[in-house]
Amino acid sequence: MKTGGQLIVDALEANGTDRIYCVPGESYLAVLDALHDSPIRTIVCRQEGGAAMMADCHGRLTGRPGICFVTRGPGATNASAGIHIAMQDSIPLILFIGQVASHAKGREAFQEVDYVRFFGDIAKWVVEIDDAARIPEFVTRAFAVATSGRPGPVVISLPEDMLTSLAEAPDARHYTPVETRPGEVELDALEVLLNKAKRPFVILGGTRWDVEAVARMRTIAEAWSLPVGCSFRRQMLFDHLHPNYAGDVGIGINPKVATAIKQADLVLLIGGRMGEMPSSDYTLLKSPYPDQTLVHIHADAGELGRVYRSALAINASPAAFVEAFARRKPAATPVWAAEAAKLHAAYLDWSTPPESGPGAVQMGPIMNYLETMLPDDAILTNGAGNYATWVHRYHRFRRFGTQAAPTSGSMGYGTPAAVAAKQLFPDRDVIAFAGDGCFLMNGQEFATAVQYGLPIIVIVVNNGIYGTIRMHQEREYPGRVVATDLKNPDFAALARAYGGHGETVEKTADFAAAFERARASGKPSIVEIRLDPEAITPTRTMTQIRDKA
Repeated sequence: MKTGGQLIVDALEANGTDRIYCVPGESYLAVLDALHDSPIRTIVCRQEGGAAMMADCHGRLTGRPGICFVTRGPGATNASAGIHIAMQDSIPLILFIGQVASHAKGREAFQEVDYVRFFGDIAKWVVEIDDAARIPEFVTRAFAVATSGRPGPVVISLPEDMLTSLAEAPDARHYTPVETRPGEVELDALEVLLNKAKRPFVILGGTRWDVEAVARMRTIAEAWSLPVGCSFRRQMLFDHLHPNYAGDVGIGINPKVATAIKQADLVLLIGGRMGEMPSSDYTLLKSPYPDQTLVHIHADAGELGRVYRSALAINASPAAFVEAFARRKPAATPVWAAEAAKLHAAYLDWSTPPESGPGAVQMGPIMNYLETMLPDDAILTNGAGNYATWVHRYHRFRRFGTQAAPTSGSMGYGTPAAVAAKQLFPDRDVIAFAGDGCFLMNGQEFATAVQYGLPIIVIVVNNGIYGTIRMHQEREYPGRVVATDLKNPDFAALARAYGGHGETVEKTADFAAAFERARASGKPSIVEIRLDPEAITPTRTMTQIRDKA
């Protein structure tokens, strides 16, 4: 006989969990007590949204479900931001919520929420466990659901009395991974389409990739001379300096890449959903009927035909597809071989940052410096805001597992994601980019980095405004500024107050030394860049946006 709390921890251990992210609550004290005697490492966070984002980053970088525990009511609702990110990004994550006791349900008890209803549209599966004896069944099923087909978040509600009750239950077993593979008929059909094509283009996206799959995709691109683009915030799926890389397919797309996709006669969409952002509001690939011949490869049959009617739909994970198709070779040198080289040259030009701009701090030279200093395996994280353009456009990702950023455009993600990434890969450089508004949404997780001795470096690009919203505001309602100005703390002093290292950069020439001091400190660090708000994009000033409006 074991308590429900012990059975939860046993089931996590049986399914390979090595750490959890949590904010403690009295509603799941029985689980916390069981964790005391478990080899599972417990990472205590400062806010439930940050904890859920750490779990998301864990799932994003490992392919294994990130595990998060929060308490009921405000704890669960705080965590919902991370669940929405994981859902839109197809990330495996399991959120456990302490729930009110069974006898109090339905009475609007203290912090009571109906989680099946609350999370129903932003989670892949939501369930409440009423019988402790069924914990092994439900937890193992949660791992399977979170990782199969299109991965996503699972939410499990745990009534407090269920966790303290004694039950006899079978030992939990590890979940069975589910793989979907392409058939020979589909591979034959794809080969026919490729041999007929004159202007093909490949777009990589989604999850269910790994190091081996990325290497096989490179082999396919080389064999078939294919130009390859990466979907929004999935840039780590292809080496940016490989001659077949054409660029990212996301917000602010290179016009030459957009033209190549629109004029393609065959588009291979591998692993991704090609949602609103990467499709440029469904103009690159029109919905429901694309102008191009579309081959869509996805692990979840429910995504095939959901938005686009493809000429060929292949129900397979990206890893299984590239493993199978890598054995296929063209009969002759493809007629489009020179096109990939042209697009790669266009990418190199597009991803070369400008040297000048308004104000005393220039982000272009700073990005150039980081490109020379950071190793290929450095992990970059970020949230949302105009500052992220500098990362997505000008950082050249070389390896898989080096990017963690929300395709949902959620602010506040970079710092907690960096904490999780450094936990997972302590020997690698982990750099978080954040705007001033973005950092202050979950910046308290910098304290978590200090608590666990995780020397992340957070680059806070401080322009004193909610930059993206101000840009849109100036374009749509020029001169009518409201609700977008910010009065910020001294971020370097804030870092020191937390017990970390802080630097302030007010001139371009000061950045290199500041960054190196932060790196050498061995502490979690904040490097604040005080950027002129006129430098709202790499190529346009705020005044230019206002005047054009």
